[in-house]
Amino acid sequence: MGAPLLQINNLTVSFEKENNSFTAVKNLNLSVCRGEIRALVGESGSGKSVTSMSILQLIPSPPASYKNGSILFYNTQNECINLLSASPAVIEAIRGRKIAMIFQEPMTALNPVLTCGDQIIETIMLHQGLTKEVAKKEAIRLFTSVQINDPEKAIEKYPHELSGGQKQRVMIAMAMSGKPDLLICDEPTTALDVQVQKNILILLKKLQQETGMGILFITHDLNVVASFADSVTVLYKGEVVEENTTNELYENPVHPYTKALLACRPGLYPKGYTLPVVNDFLSNPNYKIPPIGAAVAASEINYNNTLLEVNQLTIRFPVTTNIFGKVTKSFTAVDNISFDIKEGETLGLVGQSGCGKTTLGRSIVGLQNINEGSIIYKGETIATPNKAYHPDYKKIIQLIFQDPYSSLHPRMRIGDAIAEPLLVHHIAPSKSERKERVVDMLEKVELPADCYNKYPHEFSGGQRQRIVIARALIMEPKFVICDESVSALDVSVQAQVLNLLNDLKASMQFSALFITHDLSVVKYISDRIMVMNQGKIEEIGSAEQVYHSPKSLYTQQLIAALP
Repeated sequence: MGAPLLQINNLTVSFEKENNSFTAVKNLNLSVCRGEIRALVGESGSGKSVTSMSILQLIPSPPASYKNGSILFYNTQNECINLLSASPAVIEAIRGRKIAMIFQEPMTALNPVLTCGDQIIETIMLHQGLTKEVAKKEAIRLFTSVQINDPEKAIEKYPHELSGGQKQRVMIAMAMSGKPDLLICDEPTTALDVQVQKNILILLKKLQQETGMGILFITHDLNVVASFADSVTVLYKGEVVEENTTNELYENPVHPYTKALLACRPGLYPKGYTLPVVNDFLSNPNYKIPPIGAAVAASEINYNNTLLEVNQLTIRFPVTTNIFGKVTKSFTAVDNISFDIKEGETLGLVGQSGCGKTTLGRSIVGLQNINEGSIIYKGETIATPNKAYHPDYKKIIQLIFQDPYSSLHPRMRIGDAIAEPLLVHHIAPSKSERKERVVDMLEKVELPADCYNKYPHEFSGGQRQRIVIARALIMEPKFVICDESVSALDVSVQAQVLNLLNDLKASMQFSALFITHDLSVVKYISDRIMVMNQGKIEEIGSAEQVYHSPKSLYTQQLIAALP
């Protein structure tokens, strides 16, 4: 490692509101050297982002209050600057130029009304003092260095015209435009496909080796940092509980919380096994994972009766039209797909973003019209190009949406949100009856009855996921589509939700289509796996066969990209 670059000493950050005070970070000690990749790992709410934003002084004070501690930054002249007491002018000179940050969600971090080129050109002109013409050439060079396809055209595009992985590369290019000494990456790979995630990590490491900068890499997933970081600091409820080199931490974790984060990964266990969660380890420091041989061999169950058939399904989206409104060019999102799902079965659907997974799921639940083919439920055709989706099937086929926060009305109490399907379908006539059913469903998803009158913003991400599961299952459906329902959750919360889905599936006897880009998750929860690529099915087979002996080159590449 090189000379010290960042040194955080005894940092305590609190948030004051009226007479209440919440301490987000407690006596934190952390260092990053030149040429070092330091991972800061912890679940949502552990204080990771508060720490990173404190470094760049991006949190208003008040409400933030820095009780004690220092954040020391050593510049190229090895001068020591305390970022907590530095003047706004000094911070402005450091922010973006000496210390850059890649934010967690590129779509919200990028300006939607400016092209990607305009945004990075503005950054280059600000930090390097170049003319607009020279800055544009530098922007194209940076886009090329972060491997954005066709950089000359990409700089003219708006953020919504790029994929998630491409937007993340734009954020990396903007961060690198100031040639920083320290790069802070705040969850830069969360919810990205495994291949895109792998490519982003390779790119970051390449840039770090070329420039010699230090990287503070923030994540909730220990899997991601296994072959990427030099050292790891584990944060729990605002406090550092363990710190070590990456290899030593993985081989000999000491703190129960670190052991839990490593043990909660679903890819380690067979289908039917109850995943360990953080509380198992924290409540009992000597907790031992039960023998894996005790798992239920659910994958060996023979499913005979066909519940749902999809025959030669094709879905197109118009791209261009002529002056008469006739489509002259279209994009095929789902291309002549056929498969079936048995009663009681969980079929995993895996593939990269943009391959057509969500479009396929939406067509089955009646939210997307189809152009060719048919969907058959228990022998009855429920969807064709010329047949409207019958409302009765909206009761028995339900969808758990990808983003629980955006799928819940922010001004509707969650009790009313869960009860709404009952009201729409005239299932429970009286308000008291609907409330009784909602409270019963809340208990099934392990939420207390007093949650009934709360609003979505009052819950954590994992709790909101339970709420949308409750809303989907209140109708007692026979078939449930889970669309990326655990992709952005912390690993321990993910384990809780997967355990919950397994328990509910066993008790309520429904079949499921589980859509995800994470093969380790889909292997754990599915009986069969269907791999999708560019609107077509690459292969379909038992979970064990597809995961351990993939036939398709594309599936082999997905498996190879797993961290």
